[in-house]
Amino acid sequence: METEQSFDYSQSRKGGVLESASKRVRMIFSVMASPNRIDILRILNTKGPLTYSELKALAGFKSKKESGKFAYHLRKLLRQLLVALNKAERRYTITNLGKLVLSLARQIEERSIIESGKMYVRTSKHSIEEFNSHKIIQSLVREANLPLEQAQKITEEAENKIYKFQTAYLTSSLIRETVNSVLIEHGHEEYRNKLARLGLPPSEIIEMLGSEEVTRNGVEGLLSKTANSVFSEYLIFNTLPKDIADMHLAGEINIAKSGTWGLVPDTIFVDLSAVDGLDLKGKFLSVARLPALKNPDDAFTALPILVSLLGKETSSEVVLDGLTPVLAKSKDLEELSSKFAKALIVCSAAGGALTTLSIPADGVDAKQLAAILDGYRKYVEATPAPRIGIAISNYEKEGLDQIAAAVRSGGIVSISNGSARATSGIHNVNGKNSASLTLQALSINLPRLAYESNKDETYFRAKLALMIKPSLSALFLRRKTISDNIRRGLLPAFSAVTQSSQLASSNILVNLTGTRESVYNILGYDESNGGADILQKVLKTAADVAASQGKQAGEDSVGISMVSDDSGSRFASLDSEKYGKVSLTQSQNAASYSQGILISGKDILGKASMKEYLAVDRLMNGGFSASLDLTDLAAGEIKTAIEAASELPFFRPRIRLAACTSCGQRVKASSEKCDACKSPHKLQIYS
Repeated sequence: METEQSFDYSQSRKGGVLESASKRVRMIFSVMASPNRIDILRILNTKGPLTYSELKALAGFKSKKESGKFAYHLRKLLRQLLVALNKAERRYTITNLGKLVLSLARQIEERSIIESGKMYVRTSKHSIEEFNSHKIIQSLVREANLPLEQAQKITEEAENKIYKFQTAYLTSSLIRETVNSVLIEHGHEEYRNKLARLGLPPSEIIEMLGSEEVTRNGVEGLLSKTANSVFSEYLIFNTLPKDIADMHLAGEINIAKSGTWGLVPDTIFVDLSAVDGLDLKGKFLSVARLPALKNPDDAFTALPILVSLLGKETSSEVVLDGLTPVLAKSKDLEELSSKFAKALIVCSAAGGALTTLSIPADGVDAKQLAAILDGYRKYVEATPAPRIGIAISNYEKEGLDQIAAAVRSGGIVSISNGSARATSGIHNVNGKNSASLTLQALSINLPRLAYESNKDETYFRAKLALMIKPSLSALFLRRKTISDNIRRGLLPAFSAVTQSSQLASSNILVNLTGTRESVYNILGYDESNGGADILQKVLKTAADVAASQGKQAGEDSVGISMVSDDSGSRFASLDSEKYGKVSLTQSQNAASYSQGILISGKDILGKASMKEYLAVDRLMNGGFSASLDLTDLAAGEIKTAIEAASELPFFRPRIRLAACTSCGQRVKASSEKCDACKSPHKLQIYS
């Protein structure tokens, strides 16, 4: 009897537990039956903890009439322990049981989609749409220009692959990859390149987020790096003619700053005295419109705006001329120095390309020039890595003390005894216009040509002549693209200063890299067997062929330059891999081919001959960079060296410095650690 009673009791208890559990499950499923309650769980899972009012607003219950409905759903979730309330903070959170229910709801939804035979696509427009194969056909016809019949066949094959995936949700990128794989299988590489999605793999984004170099300038640097990567890929695989792209990839030529190559010019020259204000019309509505510059205060106000806007519309350098007539109206020299320094300091936050202010020394008196240079020095001393330079032309030694002081402080100073050039050494093609632009970011690998010429100088020059034609063709195509961009309104500040939506006067230059290595190291010439004469013959050949090709194309402003870009190190690295260790003894840099010329300050003081430099500069009708390295000289010697170099048509006195990337202090380039914070991390400013 006791046993029977005991048995009945246990069965009763077991049945009660099962009945209670079953009821609990039914209640939870009843909660899942309401889309509103599932939405509340999703919101708390992604954005919680939330207050009552925050949760109500995010769940879409915004009117007073819906308050009771929201309270009803929230009570249901609280009673079933799917949501919890922190009474101290008055915030609601999802419980572990709630997360389990939410996961179950998602699995049921996805399985039901699979069983129904439907698939949904997560699109790049942040929406979910039902899979539709007709959109693949449309993309193949519209984007890749594939004939309709072929597009239908490719789509059918891709669709079969997609259905085999057995996934509830597709992504548009996965569909595109599948279609592209089918195109490759059928030998349609050209169509695949047109359809390929441009972008970065997640691993590269993670790497950029952890890179001090990329994130040094905050989010802007990260976004700039990402955009440059996308547009660089677009240029190489979708825009350039295939032969030019292959020449670049093989290291025969180099396209510098490929991310912006098809968007903006390399160097812009603007004469502010010829600009009647800055009218941006319907562009940049949040930027103040500027009148013509009539007095120094106008110039100090306009400079930050001009530097910011124009610096974003060029890849290398903006040269602003026409400031000196306005600044010369200032009679208070101390005020001129102070206000000029403050204007430049404000400009320093603009970012963008290097900006060079052209200061003809013969346009101001000696005291005004000294005040301007003193103001520039103050800006440099306040800025670890300056991005604003001064180009001084036609000075007569009166400002030499201030020039030397600016250089010692780390300033970007260039000096010419004729019309001002860009800091890079690029000439202004047409000083009569209010603005002109230069396209120079295509360099030819001369050492590569020399290696392939079997030490035959005549054959070497013939190969160089053959390389110039496709290089100019690429630059002509680039100019047309930039002209189209101007008409589209993509360069509104440049259009404003030219008072035109058309392309201003332009200069097209082919840049030569590794000239000295080609002649002296690879072809085997030196000073004793006419190396200098051979070098000049090579450069003359390049200049003559470029001019001839330009005339055939109806272009007068075509030339040759030898200026610095990123091709020197790239070419040297590629050639080292191809030919073994490359001899770079002429380059002053063990990892880069020469570009332009680097003159030692000690050699200048030792009365070194500048004959070769002068001859080369005359041949380089596009531009020639010359740097005067003053790093190892004392303060008094720096002034003497700059004065001794004044016979040169153009040069840039430089001192190698670095900036500590931990504390921002400027340090000597040779220092292993920062004097202030002892950090070993530094950024080379000048080299």
